[in-house]
Amino acid sequence: MEQNKDKSSNRQQEIVTQYLHELDKHLAELKIGKAENTFEIKDLASLLFIHPTHLSNTIHEVLGKSPCDIYEERLIEIAKELILSSDRPIAQIAQSMTFDPSNFTKFFKSYVGTTPKKFRQMAKSELNTI
Repeated sequence: MEQNKDKSSNRQQEIVTQYLHELDKHLAELKIGKAENTFEIKDLASLLFIHPTHLSNTIHEVLGKSPCDIYEERLIEIAKELILSSDRPIAQIAQSMTFDPSNFTKFFKSYVGTTPKKFRQMAKSELNTI
């Protein structure tokens, strides 16, 4: 019985590792503008040859977060990096991340608490005060 638990736990960890690897690979492509669209859970599950529900349940059980939460947190980190590391217009950054600009602003604000434009302005003003 204990041996089956270990196998199950090992398989769950393997699924999580593979999910994070594929997610990071996809996000790297998205960051440099090579991805044509953002992945959904079914796309990632397909890459791992498992059912989306099984992937979602496994990720949640092992990491305590949904795959979507992890995906969105990482998208926000990339968005922040792109906003701070360039003077490209926010709309252009949004499009490179396969977002409609208005949806990107809503998405960003819901996580960060401010718009991408204000986020950039605050970061620049902080740099000027140092």
